[in-house]
Amino acid sequence: MPAWTPWLVVALGLLALYGPTVNDLFKGPWAGDQHGHGPIVLAIGLWLMWRRGPEILALPDRPALGAGLAVLVPSVLLFVLGRSQDIIIFELGSCIGVIAGCVLLLKGGAGLRPLWFGLLFLIFMIPLPGQVVDALTQPMKIAVSYVVEWILYHAGYPISRTGVILQIGQYQLLVADACAGLNTLFTLEAMGLLYMNLVRHESVIRNVTLAVLVVPISFTANVIRVITLTLITYYLGDEAGQGFLHGFAGMVLFLAALMLIMMADSVVRWMLPNRQSDLSRPVAA
Repeated sequence: MPAWTPWLVVALGLLALYGPTVNDLFKGPWAGDQHGHGPIVLAIGLWLMWRRGPEILALPDRPALGAGLAVLVPSVLLFVLGRSQDIIIFELGSCIGVIAGCVLLLKGGAGLRPLWFGLLFLIFMIPLPGQVVDALTQPMKIAVSYVVEWILYHAGYPISRTGVILQIGQYQLLVADACAGLNTLFTLEAMGLLYMNLVRHESVIRNVTLAVLVVPISFTANVIRVITLTLITYYLGDEAGQGFLHGFAGMVLFLAALMLIMMADSVVRWMLPNRQSDLSRPVAA
């Protein structure tokens, strides 16, 4: 029997189990702006695990039956609970445990280690509970709106703000959740972690620093996006701001975030060697 046959059975089982869930997500949360990053995160997460496939197949078969069942059974029960009660965070989140449990049953802990980042990355595809998003998003939107108003006002534009509503010229713009919300922060955090995984920094301090810096980078990128939308609306009209160029502003967000992450990485890389050399320098008597 080919070495990949058990993995094909696992893949077909996962497709049968989670295919309806993914289909529902495409018709529901993933169809909107707030959770539109879900399919992209899913595709990248599967690719991250797929590319480690040859490495895992080459490992000896040392099943961890106890650990595998301890992870797999509760995860399947969590899926059943989530599916029956329409709790998407349980239904979709259980797939991480199901995959991990299957790997433990087939290859043991050694097979799970190459997949840890891909499994962690899948967390970012899970839609967050609405109550959590609403509670944390409103302060973020107010902060972004305030900074945008301050920048454009001092740049000489006729702009004012009421809460999260910006008035520039004869146009009003509402800073929506998709423009400056918690989901955007989640998406950019996922992008930052993916960048770190692909670049493969060995320094733990550097990786942790970049992961933390994604939060202010996300805020800055959101400010750039809202400024872009505001200026598009001011110069080209409301239809331009809400049409194709609205999507263009979304691309501006991620390009700005990627550039800021790379700039932050360069600064951290420049600072860490200096710090390490200072620590290794002998102390004068």
